[in-house]
Amino acid sequence: MRARTTDSAIHAAHLSEPRAARWGLTAVALLFLGVFLVLPLVAIFAQAFASGLRAYWDAIVETEARSAFALTLIAAAVAVPLNATFGVAAAWAVTRFSFPGKHLLVTLIDLPFAVSPVISGLVFVLLFGMRGFFGPWLTEHDVRIIFAVPGILLATLFVSVPFVARELIPLMQEQGSEEEQAAISLGASGWQAFFRVTIPKVKWGLLYGVVLLNARAIGEFGAVSVVSGHIRGETNTAPLHVEILYNEYNFAAAFAVASMLAIFALVTIAAKAGIEWKAGSEGSRA
Repeated sequence: MRARTTDSAIHAAHLSEPRAARWGLTAVALLFLGVFLVLPLVAIFAQAFASGLRAYWDAIVETEARSAFALTLIAAAVAVPLNATFGVAAAWAVTRFSFPGKHLLVTLIDLPFAVSPVISGLVFVLLFGMRGFFGPWLTEHDVRIIFAVPGILLATLFVSVPFVARELIPLMQEQGSEEEQAAISLGASGWQAFFRVTIPKVKWGLLYGVVLLNARAIGEFGAVSVVSGHIRGETNTAPLHVEILYNEYNFAAAFAVASMLAIFALVTIAAKAGIEWKAGSEGSRA
């Protein structure tokens, strides 16, 4: 017993770093966070309120800003449930079944991570634009996708596809399917096993993926910028509205709208940390 304790102490001493190294690494990390994360946030809010509270309020409640916020929320409201449903279905299929094209499906799920958002937006223009592949048919039937809300929804859906699936696939692979098989052997149907066994097991991973998915849908700029047409009051999302205000040298209004997106980012980080803490506490009790 004494020998085992001595070995543990030697191992711990071997892994410990000198105090100067620990303090140095900590200082570098805090300096990095301060310069690249905290300082920009402080600058955003300082500029947002530079012209006073009244100007800040006017900037976020004026008609075009409200329209931009509304369109951003609509895009997120469409993308989150659809991509969450797809992510759960894809993770279930990949981890529980063998079928032709399984590896291709996993590769396609990762495609939005590999393709620049601007390129993905351009692809939609080439497909649904006036001179695109489907353009003549869409024009003939008076259907607008590019430079209209449907194009923004498609772009947002595409760039936010992977988040839930990529969160659930490794989690469900690690958990295995023994509990589902046991439930089915006891008489549960496939749907009962799915909703009563699988979903409760992956609920924190699912919520984590949904939080990231929602953040990407609200903050997306590149793909949406290509397909929106920047029509003020109609196809401008909040990030695009910030760009327009800044290009017009209306800095106070631009930073005011940006501060609302920053607040959402902070709420997202808090939700992410809360989910991680809750999942960790439940895991430690198990």
